[in-house]
Amino acid sequence: MKSKTQMREIHLPRRLLRRIEKPARYLGGEWNSISKEANLADGRPRLRFAFCFPDIYEVGMSNLALRILYDLLNRRDDQLCERFFEPGADLREIMIRENIPLFSVENGRVLKDFDFVGFTLQYEMSFPTVLDMLNLGGIPLLQKDRGEEDPLVVAGGPVVFNAEPVADFFDLIMIGEGEELLPEVMDCYRKVRAEGGYKADFLKAAAQIEGVYVPSFYEAVYEEDGRFRELKALKDFVPKRPVKRIVRDLDATSAPEKVLVPHIEIVHDRVFLELYRGCGNGCRFCQAGMIYRPLRENSAETLVNRARAMLASSGYEELGLMSLSTGDYSELFPLIEALLPELEESHVNLSLPSLRLDSVSMELLDRVSRTRKAGLTFAPEAGSQMARDRINKNIQESDLLTAAREAFIKGWDRLKLYFMLGLPGETDEDIYGIADLCKKLLSLWQEVREESAGPRRKLIITVSTSFFIPKPWTPFQYVAQISRLEMERRQGLLASLLKDRRLSYQWHDFDTSEIEALLARGDRRLSRVLLHVVEEGAFMEGERQNFSYERWLRALSREGLDLDFFAHRERPEDENFPWDFIETGLKKSFLWQEYQRGLEGQCSPDCRKGCRACGASSYRAAICLSEK
Repeated sequence: MKSKTQMREIHLPRRLLRRIEKPARYLGGEWNSISKEANLADGRPRLRFAFCFPDIYEVGMSNLALRILYDLLNRRDDQLCERFFEPGADLREIMIRENIPLFSVENGRVLKDFDFVGFTLQYEMSFPTVLDMLNLGGIPLLQKDRGEEDPLVVAGGPVVFNAEPVADFFDLIMIGEGEELLPEVMDCYRKVRAEGGYKADFLKAAAQIEGVYVPSFYEAVYEEDGRFRELKALKDFVPKRPVKRIVRDLDATSAPEKVLVPHIEIVHDRVFLELYRGCGNGCRFCQAGMIYRPLRENSAETLVNRARAMLASSGYEELGLMSLSTGDYSELFPLIEALLPELEESHVNLSLPSLRLDSVSMELLDRVSRTRKAGLTFAPEAGSQMARDRINKNIQESDLLTAAREAFIKGWDRLKLYFMLGLPGETDEDIYGIADLCKKLLSLWQEVREESAGPRRKLIITVSTSFFIPKPWTPFQYVAQISRLEMERRQGLLASLLKDRRLSYQWHDFDTSEIEALLARGDRRLSRVLLHVVEEGAFMEGERQNFSYERWLRALSREGLDLDFFAHRERPEDENFPWDFIETGLKKSFLWQEYQRGLEGQCSPDCRKGCRACGASSYRAAICLSEK
């Protein structure tokens, strides 16, 4: 592999900046951004990593992984990391017309001139945007078409736990958490390059690293009826089952002390504290709660120190506590007690997203209410107790009403409630249950308002529904997604029941939900489908104005594939999945058992209260120290 000594830079002229929306997306120079020369003082080239987020700037800059890995990669003097985002539709059109290649935020450097082009895959509908960014960067889409002069295209993120639909586009995929894995991959590259090796030599060496999957070293095999059979290793030096990589001690990991501060408002415009990774609740639809097992926590002391550093370096006025279920953090009260005096003095708001209803207490709300109040977010997920039992959402309606009463008393008047439609076993009675719950909350607000003295603002409850999508590595990976027509009917029923000015109803799109299910459970045959939709102009498919359902159907038809086969077909226990070859620490027998318990409406305990031998104990980390 030859070192790249020169790097081209693109600087948008004023005539273009005046014609595009939000030019600050592309100018760089944000507070705490890092800009480095392409070469070291002695002339040697730095290792160059392009961190690519396949969405617009405002979305990508809200991503915690970007903040962590950008800081981590730039800590070494002999390497640099710069950010790339999908340009807005207006600039994208200009770039294509005037042949302007995709360029970095920091220095306007061209994507193709980097050693690594790394994508974080957070959402299946971003796949066409990945290919669009490669196209804009002048990089061949398929791994087999790239030569020695082209960058290594790599991926990580939660979606790579089934990366088969995009496997043909990546040289290397990193499975699991990147804080320890990514530096090892970079060191491997340095070593091979210093020895005069080629890409093939690097990929062979990297394949030996725990957490690395090199798709070109494997071949997908299918049954005669079209079902997936196996992923066969083509080389004797690669593992039959790549192993998920985790960080066992979160306190020891790198966390950015200097937070990037954008020039413009972004989607989640605040500082984040990551309380823990994984989840013990075992909700049967939740991929993140499964793939990030075992549950590991940061200590309160570590979090307080990180909060101080990040707030001091950024000037942000809001601090968000981040986890899959914030109220389950074992040191939540000590953490809040330590943070609140400083937050109050600095007039910094503390936000608590992802609260579990049975973990909310008067004591917690009393502490948090001392700061300015952001909205509270609860996720009942389903409207009836039977439906919540089926998905293992181990909470009662009384939990929500009790938590809401305490919040109303403490002055909160903005609630956001998340539900899912199309869950396994769902009936219309479950949908009526969502509306009934909202009506009870409105009545409860009125009671509290009449009991309390002084004026109160109007209560606003935002009800948000998404459609259930069977995700890999969950107990519900076997389930058939409901049809598009049934999605429309159920959403329409709920909308008719939520006609109250105090209720704001938001829902996810029907068509994109189907395509998301297609990509979530797909295999390598979908790479050709993705090529077709991108050839027809697909990009930013998660946005309604860009999405074309018919385009996807045409692409599937051209490849002789059927949407129903991937999205709307129930799987038997013995079917092999395209993602089964990954060693995640989860036993397939456990997932099937939980699926059966869900069909029977049986709840399973939180893993902190009773181990169900899911397999995560193989990592011997945190609460999973031994097989029980």
